[in-house]
Amino acid sequence: MSANNKHSDSHSLVLPWKTRISVSALSALTDAFRRSDGTVNRRVLSLLDVKAGPNPNSVKGVKSSDIMVDPSRNLWFRLFVPTDTGTDTSLPVVIFFHGGGFTFLSPSSFAYDAVCRRFARTLPAVVISVNYRLSPEHRYPSQYDDGFDVIQYLNHRSSSELKQLPDFADLSKCFLAGDSAGANLAHNVAVRASREGFQFVKIIGLISIQPFFGGEERTESEIRLRKSPIVSLERTDWLWKVFLPQGSDKDHEAVNVSGPNAVDISGLEYPETVVFVGGFDPLQDRQRSYYEWLKKSGKQARLIEYPDMMHAFYVFPELPQSSQLIAQVKDFVSHTCMHNMICSKTSNS
Repeated sequence: MSANNKHSDSHSLVLPWKTRISVSALSALTDAFRRSDGTVNRRVLSLLDVKAGPNPNSVKGVKSSDIMVDPSRNLWFRLFVPTDTGTDTSLPVVIFFHGGGFTFLSPSSFAYDAVCRRFARTLPAVVISVNYRLSPEHRYPSQYDDGFDVIQYLNHRSSSELKQLPDFADLSKCFLAGDSAGANLAHNVAVRASREGFQFVKIIGLISIQPFFGGEERTESEIRLRKSPIVSLERTDWLWKVFLPQGSDKDHEAVNVSGPNAVDISGLEYPETVVFVGGFDPLQDRQRSYYEWLKKSGKQARLIEYPDMMHAFYVFPELPQSSQLIAQVKDFVSHTCMHNMICSKTSNS
C-alpha cells in the first residue's frame, strides 16, 4: 500500500495548532541540549522530559510495571499488559524501541508511555518497551546489545518463570517494533536475532515506523526537506556523529543498512516487515530503499505511505493519521499471527 505522491513539497505541511506547537518545541529542545562538543546537557534535559510512571492498576484497560534486566547498565523495560482481554487466548508480545535519535527520551517519557499503552490496548498485545543506553555517553553498538539482551532475558525465562509476564503472553508470537531510531534498532536487533536459535522466543514480525537511516550521499528527499522539523539534516548529522564509533562514516552498516556495506540477510530468517513512510519526512527515500532492499533480499515486506505527514506524526494522538497507523499495525499483527499459525500447522502435519 503506497501513496501516489512522493513529492509532498508541492503543498505545505498542514497540522493542527496543538501539533505545530509540540513539533516546534521538540525541535527547539533537541537543538538547545545538543552541545557543539558532542555532548548533551542531561541535567536540564531531564527536567523537561515529562515522565509517566508505571501503574499496576488498570487504566483504560492497561496496567504497567518496570522490570530490571541489568542494573549495572540500567537496562530495564516497561511491561504493558492489557486487562480487558480474556485470559483463555494467547496474545502476541511486542518488543518496542523508542525513538529519539539514540540520544533522547525513554520508555517513561510521557509520549512513549502513551503510545505503548495504545498498542497494548488496541492490538491487543503484551508490550515490552526497552530502556536502552543512549549516545553520546554510550556509542554503537551499546543500543543494539541492550535490545538483543532483552530478547535473551525473555528467552532464558519461560513465561512461567518470568512471573511478571502473564500466562497469556505468547513468546512464540513476538514482534520487534520501533519508530525512528527505535526502528533502526529493531532492524539491527532482528538481524542479530535471526542468527540465533531461541528456545522460547520466536520473532515473526517487524514493525518499522519511519526508520532512522542515513548515508554519505544525500538523497533527493534529504536535500528537498533539509530543514524539516525534528529530523533536519543538521540534527541528523550530529546524531550520527555522536552515535557511531570514532572514525566511522554514515555508510556504516548500522546507518546505511541497504547501502554499500549492507549485511547480507538473504540467508537469514528475517521476520516479515511493514515499513511506514511520511511524505514530509526527509528520511523517506532511505525508508523506501530499505523496503526495496528487503524485497530484493527475498523477505516479506509491505510499504505504507502517509504523503501528508511529517516524521514522528503517529505520537501525536490528536492527528487522525495516528489512529489510522495503529489500526494498520493491528491488521499487520493479526495477519502475521494467523499466517504463522497456518505455517506451523502445515509444517507439523
